[in-house]
Amino acid sequence: MLKKSPLSLAKTEPASTLTPFEEFERRFEDFFRRPFSMMESPWWTRWPGLAGEVSPAMDIYEEGGDIIVKAEIPGMKKEEIHIDINEKTVTVSGEKKKEEKVERKDYVHLERTYGSFARTFTLPAEIQTDKARATFKDGVLELRMPKTAEAASRSRKVAIE
Repeated sequence: MLKKSPLSLAKTEPASTLTPFEEFERRFEDFFRRPFSMMESPWWTRWPGLAGEVSPAMDIYEEGGDIIVKAEIPGMKKEEIHIDINEKTVTVSGEKKKEEKVERKDYVHLERTYGSFARTFTLPAEIQTDKARATFKDGVLELRMPKTAEAASRSRKVAIE
C-alpha cells in the first residue's frame, strides 16, 4: 500500500507591475522560448504613454438643473471633436492628426502623431437634448445639458434615521 504524503499549498509570489524595460526584457526572452508569441498584441499597448493613445480625463457632475461633462483634450481643435447625445447617454469622440516637418539643407525630420478616442457615458438623469451647449477653451471641453422637468422633479432628499 502506498503511503500518502500530506498536501501543501504552492508558494506564490505576489504579482508586481513591471517597468517598461523589464517587460521588454521578459518579452525578448519569451521570443526565443516561444517564437510565435510575438503574434499576440504588442506589450506597449498596455502602457498608455507609449502607445500614443488619446484618452481624455472626463468629469460628470450635476450643478443646479444641469448635468455637466468636462473633458481635458489638449492639443486638439474643436473641429476634431464630436459630441453625440440622447436622453440617456453622451458620447465624446475625436481624432488627432498632427504632422511636423522640418527641412534643412542637410536633413529632413518628419514626425506624425495620430490618435483617436471615444468615450460614452450613461447620464444620471434624462436631459433636454435640444438645449445642450458645448464650449471648448484652452483644451477643456465643457458640455452643459439641462435636465428635463420630470428628471428634476424626481430627485429628492432622503432623511437619515
